[in-house]
Amino acid sequence: MITLKEALKLSKEELASLKEELKAKIAANPELNAYIDVLNVGEGIPIAIKDNIQVTGWSVTSGSNILKGYIAPYNATVIEKLLAANMSPFGRTNMDEFAMGSTTESSCYGKTLNPLNHNCVPGGSSGGSAAAVAAGLAVAALGSDTGGSIRQPAAFCGIVGMKPTYGRVSRYGLGAYASSLDQIGPMTQNVEDAAILYDIIQGYDPKDSTSADRN
Repeated sequence: MITLKEALKLSKEELASLKEELKAKIAANPELNAYIDVLNVGEGIPIAIKDNIQVTGWSVTSGSNILKGYIAPYNATVIEKLLAANMSPFGRTNMDEFAMGSTTESSCYGKTLNPLNHNCVPGGSSGGSAAAVAAGLAVAALGSDTGGSIRQPAAFCGIVGMKPTYGRVSRYGLGAYASSLDQIGPMTQNVEDAAILYDIIQGYDPKDSTSADRN
């Protein structure tokens, strides 16, 4: 899979072709159940999005039947930042219901498999994002971490996951688990890509009362 750094050099036409390739690969690997749905916003670099982050017009269920039918009326701040950096929300990834789990087996959409070993769990709760990146079904992804929900599945799937320092990335538009601990962060193929994606989504946000106003 092309890295995020490499994808930054692609033309609009090449990115459109990449998205078609990703759709085909996702359709060819349904047993992983990494994606809930494959949707796209914009013409930029495709970034997979965990199912608890608001994207305008997308269903947001946090892996729960209770929230089926809810359509996000606004973008999370991290989504606005992706779009401003020529990156496209691309595909909704599976997760433990309400992010309360560490195996991605409690989702109403069924369990996600670890692409490295189908007999193992991918970790959680951001297991869908981790599995998508590890399987080459995503250039990179966003997850959320309260007590390990980015870091643990990243380790289980052999990718890079980072929980940013609290307050560095806006929580506006993130379905809360424990708002005093939740953080959105990057899940990528390598450390350099994680730094690139983090630099894009970080920064002060007046819509988040816990956002850190620091340079």
